[in-house]
Formats: sequence, C-alpha cells, structure tokens
Amino acid sequence: MHLLIQVPPRLAVAQAVLAIKSNSSRWANEEGHPFAWQQGYGVFSVSRSIVPVVVRYIRNQEAHHRKMSFDVEFVALLKKHGLEFDPKFVFG
Repeated sequence: MHLLIQVPPRLAVAQAVLAIKSNSSRWANEEGHPFAWQQGYGVFSVSRSIVPVVVRYIRNQEAHHRKMSFDVEFVALLKKHGLEFDPKFVFG
C-alpha cells in the first residue's frame, strides 16, 4: 500500500504509522474483512514541489507493478539513495 500523508512536525513518523495501521486493521476486521499489516514499513519524504508527481505515481501503481514488482522497486529505491539495508529484514 502506498500512502501520501503529511505528518505534523511534532508527531513522530512511527506514531503516525502505528495509528494508521492499528485503526485501519481494527476497521477492516470490524467490517468482517480479516486483515493484518506486515510488521515493517518504509517511509520516504518528498518535497511539496513533487507532490503531483507522487500522486500520479500512486494512482498508476497497478500498471506500474505489472512492469516492475514492488520488491524490486523498493530495493532499487534503497540502493538509489545509498541506504544500507540487510535483505533478510527488508521483506521478512
């Protein structure tokens, strides 16, 4: 799932993610749709100037991921931005 959200500076990203995951899981389960999030998550910040590009990217996910899987794309993003990671912790 891809989300584009604005987190207030006084709120830690981990707290925002916890609220999103817990509330959406509770709602889905109460509506009779068994649902659970994976343990981890990835967060990337974007400049306000590219928000329209990110919105377009999110809207086109279905078509985009027919060309490149989420797993391949996520690892490529990590590498592109020089982020060190242990592959055994990226997808569980």
